[in-house]
Amino acid sequence: MHKAFSVAKKVRTETRIASSAVSISFAAVELAKKIFGTLDNKVAMLIGAGEMCELAAKHFMNNGVKKVWVTNRTYERAVKLADEFSGEAVMFDHLYDHLHKIDIILSSTGAPNFVIEHPNIAKVIKQRRNKPMFLIDIAVPRDIDPKINDIDNVYVYNIDDLQSVVSSNINERKKEAVKAEHIVDHEISKFYGWIKNLNVVPTIVAIREKFNDIRKKELEKTFSAMNGSFTKEHEKALDVMTNAIINKILHKPITMLKAANRDDDIDSELYIDTIINMFDLKEYIRSKGEDEETNDRH
Repeated sequence: MHKAFSVAKKVRTETRIASSAVSISFAAVELAKKIFGTLDNKVAMLIGAGEMCELAAKHFMNNGVKKVWVTNRTYERAVKLADEFSGEAVMFDHLYDHLHKIDIILSSTGAPNFVIEHPNIAKVIKQRRNKPMFLIDIAVPRDIDPKINDIDNVYVYNIDDLQSVVSSNINERKKEAVKAEHIVDHEISKFYGWIKNLNVVPTIVAIREKFNDIRKKELEKTFSAMNGSFTKEHEKALDVMTNAIINKILHKPITMLKAANRDDDIDSELYIDTIINMFDLKEYIRSKGEDEETNDRH
């Protein structure tokens, strides 16, 4: 599980697989960022209280929008959605009374005619002293008059525009997914190599422990026989030297053991059994297993 999480993080860090919007509501947020640079302290108005509006509100709030206003023909639904985001509900008939305070409008209603019309937005943009407005129309049929896009500093996108962004982003994600698969394949190979090496670990630990025990016993005999003739510095120097000798002696057998274990064409178990019998390691491996069982019980 730890490896799975670390590889997932590696994929997200080293690829752009999660950097592009693949939902209509999040695509709207990305476009808004391109228009305003940042959504910090911006105010959004949702016209409609359905699922798409709710998703858009979550994305807007997560990306810095200061406040969300909600209007709907059924006022109670507007109040309910606004409360979810600590926003404010507006009576549908009073919609235009508030638009001069709004930077982003997202409309998704079932109205048969335009809800937002050109003359009204022309007045609103003057009230805003030409501060930019971004209008997103995800309704079918359209809620927002397309002619509004002709007004300076007003940007209108409909669901077809957003779908085009989403499709483009999906294609980009597919390219990044290829990179992600290479990373996953590489990490799987490394992981299975680590798993396979676990077979030889007890043998390697045992052979090191046995040689180290022999080394220490022989040093103790030597120090005892010298009746204190060695200083602490001498004893330390001999300890370092004998440890280095053991490491050099064991380097080749351990390297061969690891190499055999990685090679699928070699019977690594034969190598392991040979090392165990050659150096009489069964007692060390058995005692190690018993220690682990004791620890597990505790």
